[in-house]
Amino acid sequence: MLNKRLLIKNLLAHNDENSFYDKKRQLNLHSKEGKAKFLKHICALSNSNPANNSYIVVGVEDENNEIVGDDFFDDSKIQNLVNAYLENPPKIQYENIPFPNLPVNKVVGLVTINPKNKISSFKKGIHTIVANTIFIRRGSNSIPTEEKVPFSKTNIETIISIENNSRNSIKHTLDGVLDFINNRHKDLHSNYKVFKELFIVCWAGIKKKVRDTTYYSRVDIELINEQIKLFYSAQDDVTINYNENSFIITEHITLGINDRTSYYPLERVTITFFDNGYYKMDTEMLFQPPQYNKKMLHHIYNATLSLLKKLEKRISLNERELKDVDNIPSILMICYLNGFNDAKQKLIDSKLYLKHHDSPEVYLAFKEVMRVLRKMKYN
Repeated sequence: MLNKRLLIKNLLAHNDENSFYDKKRQLNLHSKEGKAKFLKHICALSNSNPANNSYIVVGVEDENNEIVGDDFFDDSKIQNLVNAYLENPPKIQYENIPFPNLPVNKVVGLVTINPKNKISSFKKGIHTIVANTIFIRRGSNSIPTEEKVPFSKTNIETIISIENNSRNSIKHTLDGVLDFINNRHKDLHSNYKVFKELFIVCWAGIKKKVRDTTYYSRVDIELINEQIKLFYSAQDDVTINYNENSFIITEHITLGINDRTSYYPLERVTITFFDNGYYKMDTEMLFQPPQYNKKMLHHIYNATLSLLKKLEKRISLNERELKDVDNIPSILMICYLNGFNDAKQKLIDSKLYLKHHDSPEVYLAFKEVMRVLRKMKYN
């Protein structure tokens, strides 16, 4: 098994960006420009390195290779984005890799682009990229080309060497379990489960019982063997179930207006382990948004927009309004899911004001809501 943390270190130590490896400070998939840049690099790496895995490392400073981390990114539908824009899309996987010196809410993203024997191109335009464009790598740059792209095997020995030097060991596995339980989550309820005598899943969180159901909040779940963070949320609540073959994570969100006890199932992730050292992850979207009285919701929506105007103009807020700011992201999402079509754009436009609000919890709530909406879109 590959230890993904070692793999990232070996990629960073190998040399600068090239035809099988790229690095980014962060991904921005909220805008068409950000999506276009991401898709361009996927296309170029796939075409320039068709016989091997290619990689994009996210959360690294370009100048000095410093590992600074990025937000946990659990968009399991990212393959759908690639499929929507690329002809002959490669299979890709996005994994969140924790590093010891990063805060618990920061990880390094690892995009793995699997090899394929067909040329990828854009089947429709996005941002400044026009349909039928083909990208390749020239050093650290992804550039368009009109020339025929030859099938290349130049990186095979190099990538095999890097991946072989990134294999797991008993020491790495044991160190990972002890670090997870004794250091990073010593203040939380922690546990682990061994599957097929090969895989170790560790999880930690604050346990609470609501209507006979046990939920975990501040949840962190990792597949220790490969140093992959499977789930992380500072806000949402999850239920955890497992049997001899599978580990099941069901994510819930609280979407009641002024009510934090109304739980709505969002998504179920089932990780199934096999005797041959292989595992697979299946994702099922469960979300059915709550429906509210339109007249009441219209009043709440207008009040929220008025509050956003005050934030935009930096008008002082009273004590009640300061509390209401905490609910802006969830209210705008509820309104959008109840037919207020412009509420989503209002939410996106509020990012700057919420990010610089005195309470960091507000911006955290914004990111959680955007994550849910992104999941629903790609689903």
